[in-house]
Amino acid sequence: MPASHPSPLLAELRKRSAAVRDADPGAQRPGSCDLRDIDRRLLAAFRWLDEAIAHLEVIRPVVAHHFTLAGAVTISAPRYDRGIVSYRRAVLAGFDLIERLELYYRMAGGEPIRVEVPPGAAAAMEERLRGAQLDFSYVIDHDDARRVRRGVFTVVPAVMAAIRFVPDYDRGVVVANLRNVDRLEPVTLEFAPEAIGEPVLEDLVRLMLGEANDFLKRAPLAGIGTASTRGAAVATLAPSRYGRAAK
Repeated sequence: MPASHPSPLLAELRKRSAAVRDADPGAQRPGSCDLRDIDRRLLAAFRWLDEAIAHLEVIRPVVAHHFTLAGAVTISAPRYDRGIVSYRRAVLAGFDLIERLELYYRMAGGEPIRVEVPPGAAAAMEERLRGAQLDFSYVIDHDDARRVRRGVFTVVPAVMAAIRFVPDYDRGVVVANLRNVDRLEPVTLEFAPEAIGEPVLEDLVRLMLGEANDFLKRAPLAGIGTASTRGAAVATLAPSRYGRAAK
C-alpha cells in the first residue's frame, strides 16, 4: 500500500541495526556466516601464498607431475618457473570483501614436442591444445609433389596452471577452482571457511609440486569439467589490482 510517511517502526529498526553494525562490523543476520571472518582468512591465505611462491621462484623445484593430453602430448616433471598471486575486492552485502583470490603459475622444461596429425585432424588437435592452455605452432608438411602429407604441431613444453578461491558468502563456503595443477583439466572443490588455513595451504603447495595429493582429499569434489569450473581458465600472467607481479 502507498505510504505518505516513513514507518516509525522501520525507521527505529534501521537506526538500531546501523548502531549494531557500527559497533560490530562483523555482525550478521542470525544463522548466516561471518563475512568478515571469511575475508580475513582469504587475506591471510594471500599473504602466505605470496611468500611461498616468492621462495619457489628462487628454488625452481622440479614438479613431479606428468601432464598428458591423451594420444598427443605428455609433459613430464617440468620445473616451477614463475607465478603471481593476487586478489580483488568488491562491496558485497554492504562490506568491502575479497571477491576472489587467484594464483597463476608456469611450469616448463624439456624439448619442444612434435605432434603429427592427418590434415583432416588438425582442427580438432588445435582445439584440444588450446583447451589445455598449451602454446604451439603449426605447419603443413608437403611431399615432393607439393601434396599435403600431414599437419605438424610443435608444442612448447610448458604448463600454465591456475588456482582460484572464490568465496560464496551467501552459502558460507569457499569454492576452490584448480586448472592444470596436477592434470590438464579443471577440478573444483568446496571448503568450509574455517578450513582455509596453513595446513590446507601447505597441502596445496605439495600438490602443486607433485609431492602429495592430500589437498584433493580435504574437501568434497564439486565437479570436473563442469560449468562451475570454467571461471578458472588460465590467464596471461599479469598483476591484478592488489597483486604482486611475477618476477
